Amino acid sequence: MVLGVLLIVAGFLGIDLNPEDDDGWTVSDEGILSYARMEEIQYSYEELSGNTTDTLKLITFESRGAQIEGILRIPQSDTRVPGVVVLPGAGVTKEMQNRVPEALAEMGYASLTIDQRNLGGINPESDLELFKKGEEPVEYLMVYDAMMAADVLQDQTRVEDNIAMLGLSNGGRFAIIATAIDPDIKGVIAISTGGYDTDSIDRNMVADETAYRFYRSIDPDNYLDMIPPRRLVMFHSVNDSIVPYEMAHKTFSKAEEPKAFYGLTGDTHGYSHAAEGYLEKELDLIFN
Repeated sequence: MVLGVLLIVAGFLGIDLNPEDDDGWTVSDEGILSYARMEEIQYSYEELSGNTTDTLKLITFESRGAQIEGILRIPQSDTRVPGVVVLPGAGVTKEMQNRVPEALAEMGYASLTIDQRNLGGINPESDLELFKKGEEPVEYLMVYDAMMAADVLQDQTRVEDNIAMLGLSNGGRFAIIATAIDPDIKGVIAISTGGYDTDSIDRNMVADETAYRFYRSIDPDNYLDMIPPRRLVMFHSVNDSIVPYEMAHKTFSKAEEPKAFYGLTGDTHGYSHAAEGYLEKELDLIFN
């Protein structure tokens, strides 16, 4: 509803563009973001210590002019293991999001948990102004960072080519979009998240087509049909007070098979240990 109002009000600005960056990002008439190419991987790392048998490293990689930091965790294994890129929710650092990578390591998966730009915080109105000027919105950069993280994780000698995305809250939105536009990603786990339902807006009532395209381009609902035959899995607490359960379930209802939805008891926003058994099962389905 809020985005719909913004789209109608935005018409008074009367700007109609077809933004495209010199570096290869485009947005289609239907609001689908795409990148023509990815940068060459450039990263450094520092060994970390911890009370664990897992390998821990602080990774710093280049992504669209920024230095993105992440914590790499690889469990002990005699063979290479699949990997999962973890995108925390808004305001959550890579260090704070430790329960998910620890659980993944116990299941036998490597992970790279990154600090997203602005720590996952978003400003759609500011990004719209960038978009109208033909400049790359921050939310697009965050999607790109997720795809770069997948490339960095895949580059590790002890990690397989099989990489999945896992995002929480805002991070779940970026995880869905990144998975949709990067065909090498094997599947996506979305926790405590949902789309913006922009497809319910009557396009004939939209006063500003450019604003419409932009808001569609940041709505994970708009990318759901690009995920199959890969798997979409959603976890959501039935009493989540930050992202309503109904919002998550509406997004799930729009997705095509293969998919799975787990409603969890309680009001936890974010990762819940109640999801662990299901998460292990679903990751096995994603990778196999």
